[in-house]
Amino acid sequence: MSTRSGCSVNQPNHYPDSRPWTRWWWFANPVRRDDLTNQLDWLKDMGFGGVEIAWVYPQPGEESGVEWLSPEWSRLVAHASSHAASIGLGCDFTFGTLWPFGGTFVPAEDAALNHDGPSPQRLLKSWELPEEGLILNHLDATALGRYASVMAAALAPALTGGRRPAFFCDSWEVRTEGLWTTGFGGAFRKRFGYDIEPFMSVLDEHPDARYDYRKLIGEYVLREFYQAYAEECRRHGGFARVQCHGAPTDLLAAYAAAEVPESETLLFDPEFSQIAASASVLAGRSIVSAEAFTCLYGWRRWPGPGLHQGEERIGDIYLLGDALVANGVNHLIWHGTPLRSSWLTLEQQRSRWFYASVHIGPDAAFADELPACNAYFAEVCAAMREGRPYHDVAVYLPLEDKRMLGKLPEEDRKPSGEYHWELHDLRFPAELAGYHPTWVSEHFLRDAEFRDGILHCGKAEFSSLYLDCEWLDIDALAAVVRLARQGLPVYLKRLPRQPGRVAATNYTNELDELTRPGRVADHFSEVAARAPLLTGPLLPPHRCRVVDGDLVIFFAHPQAAGLTYPLRPGRFEDASAVEVPVTVHWNGTVHDITLPFEAGRGVLLRISRSGRSQLTRFGGSLSCSHGHETDLVNSD
Repeated sequence: MSTRSGCSVNQPNHYPDSRPWTRWWWFANPVRRDDLTNQLDWLKDMGFGGVEIAWVYPQPGEESGVEWLSPEWSRLVAHASSHAASIGLGCDFTFGTLWPFGGTFVPAEDAALNHDGPSPQRLLKSWELPEEGLILNHLDATALGRYASVMAAALAPALTGGRRPAFFCDSWEVRTEGLWTTGFGGAFRKRFGYDIEPFMSVLDEHPDARYDYRKLIGEYVLREFYQAYAEECRRHGGFARVQCHGAPTDLLAAYAAAEVPESETLLFDPEFSQIAASASVLAGRSIVSAEAFTCLYGWRRWPGPGLHQGEERIGDIYLLGDALVANGVNHLIWHGTPLRSSWLTLEQQRSRWFYASVHIGPDAAFADELPACNAYFAEVCAAMREGRPYHDVAVYLPLEDKRMLGKLPEEDRKPSGEYHWELHDLRFPAELAGYHPTWVSEHFLRDAEFRDGILHCGKAEFSSLYLDCEWLDIDALAAVVRLARQGLPVYLKRLPRQPGRVAATNYTNELDELTRPGRVADHFSEVAARAPLLTGPLLPPHRCRVVDGDLVIFFAHPQAAGLTYPLRPGRFEDASAVEVPVTVHWNGTVHDITLPFEAGRGVLLRISRSGRSQLTRFGGSLSCSHGHETDLVNSD
């Protein structure tokens, strides 16, 4: 087989317009219809394609707003949704006030539990302040169903017109220490054959029991929350756009449950988006969104302001946005835009900036440059929605390794993560550069099949499996052994061990079966079906798609590699104009291409089935020449 381009994308395109969106913060103070209308008109003029309304805390010293989920609240939301539709903008809704899900309407029997009783966690900084509602039990699908019915009823007047909106779920913010639900203890005993409760107060002293606890908690989180949430969204007339990061579960499976998996940056480095992007490949999803530019230069606690807020550099935005696209994102959601109130002074407006975001408004540092920036990302994201994703090598997600570990070293923690299992530090193996690898997990391997020389895994196709982990669960090992028997080329970098407290009696036999002579390779080159798609002395961050037999690759500027939290202000100044040589191996031919990068901008390469190549630099012109027949165009 000459390519590994996966299945065609046949899922509905929930965001057919590639213009960036923005999160729209409504504070729990008076909201006026004229202000909603005027701000939506302004956002359209700035090149946005839609808004996601998010409801947050009241501003101190100001008049209180309408009651949470009241009829008047519903009418205001319906007006915003209706006017957005009338001017060609989309409108999504956060499925609650702030995060995680909760509120005063959550009864005690539906509230989050710890092993030792009701969770003390409360919903802070919500629309309902000074009242602090209970946190929903995220391990109980029936409790979620009751919560969803209340939210959906209040949002029903806004669900008009032809477009089904997304009901948005932000990142996991439920406290995980001692997480529990009714019946969990019995389910654990049935599953693992021993009682977890004597260990609950000393789990960190027993990593083997802690692993078993985390494994079952992960299954509850996936089944009772993420999969159930997607069903509730569909049942109530919308679809699920979900951030799963932070959750103690298999993030690939959780992201795949949503119609639109959503990543986040820069609290999460751009490479973290490869998890959501891999889930979209495995589930056959067409859109991968990202909450973009959050805490660009660093995070500061509420009420802020954020570090360098109001001083954002548009060049840094371009560089980081390109890095997101190169890591699989094709729908940007700016974070974010506060609701502007016409009766407030300019100084009062500034006090309403949301504390943890890049500020978007007429008073933004980059307001004059915003339309051109949105137009640029609309073009880039449109190109990365064509056709279907290219991928070749499946890489096993080392979730077991992370579950066996405790907290990250202090120096490696971020405001968004403190545990190894949150996968902040996850990166593809360096030796797979140019192969366009994709993460896979036991959840997908259990139903995978190797036939006709292809690994069929979820909606994707791969040539081989790369396995490098210290710990490998018996369920995952059994799936890999079954596929290896079918002929799947497997590279096993090291011998794994069995995690958990009670050893499976067949683990050693299964491992012996996997490692029998001729079954697995000692070097990745022995299982690689072909040369890497891309080679070169310096491969810029990139993303590949196949469009009607053509290969399309977006290359971010080389300086977009390795961006990490917090970004240094003015980081884009390092991204000067540069030419980078790469070699593309495609359909049995070799193309030597020189990529001409403008300062801080990406380049699009298209190689047709006939072998002709074309370079596009969005919003700019190309005047250099190459040794091969190459068309040089711009996007204007």
